[in-house]
Amino acid sequence: MAKTNVRRQTVDLSAYPDLVVIYLGMRVNKLRGVGTLLKFGPRISAAVAARPDGLLLHEPIYYSFFPPNVGMRQYWRDFPSLETWARSLPHQEWWAGFVRDSGGTGFWHETYFKRGGMEAIYDDIFVPLGLSAFANATAAKGAMFSARKRAGVEGAALVEPVVGESELD
Repeated sequence: MAKTNVRRQTVDLSAYPDLVVIYLGMRVNKLRGVGTLLKFGPRISAAVAARPDGLLLHEPIYYSFFPPNVGMRQYWRDFPSLETWARSLPHQEWWAGFVRDSGGTGFWHETYFKRGGMEAIYDDIFVPLGLSAFANATAAKGAMFSARKRAGVEGAALVEPVVGESELD
């Protein structure tokens, strides 16, 4: 058998039993969305530089150049850390603003849990992408409103939601 020149490695994730990986994206839907997209870059960089508790790694990703769809992949120690950050400043302010006016963009995320399970949301995304390209899309209402409920994460959130379901109807 021939030897390989390929350096093969793997990782020991035993120190991260509750690891969560989230892919996020912002897609430009209208011309004004380019400005919305560009203003988020520095904000996200500053938020990551502040080293939120539980964020292990943040990586920018370019999904497509036309239409622009850029985002990130983040690794979090556990779901409570991710959820707490998402419901705190500065993210709290960003999300409240987005649900009032998407600024000509669409936002999506897909979350994967080491212990099993996944969940996703697509706001103002008008073309199937990611999981929505092959799985049945449904309204994000009731049990499908929050990431915690979509993922089947038990227990109560440590922080209240930024925007409640009743505020969006």
